[in-house]
Amino acid sequence: MSTPDLARAQWRKSSRSNGSGGACVEVTLALPCVAVRDSKDASGPVLALEPAAWHQLVHQVKYGQPDTI
Repeated sequence: MSTPDLARAQWRKSSRSNGSGGACVEVTLALPCVAVRDSKDASGPVLALEPAAWHQLVHQVKYGQPDTI
């Protein structure tokens, strides 16, 4: 996978974030991957996942069980 260009990325937080500085992540579609970062450290490290891995992570977090992709 190539390194995504995040210079003009439009990061977004979950609609469930309460905005009070809690533990939130931000996500952006940065083809060919989905990029994830800590909302409190915008200049910090970014995790880049292939779309299938992103869907599997979301499924595991949401349902607490492995995905069957």
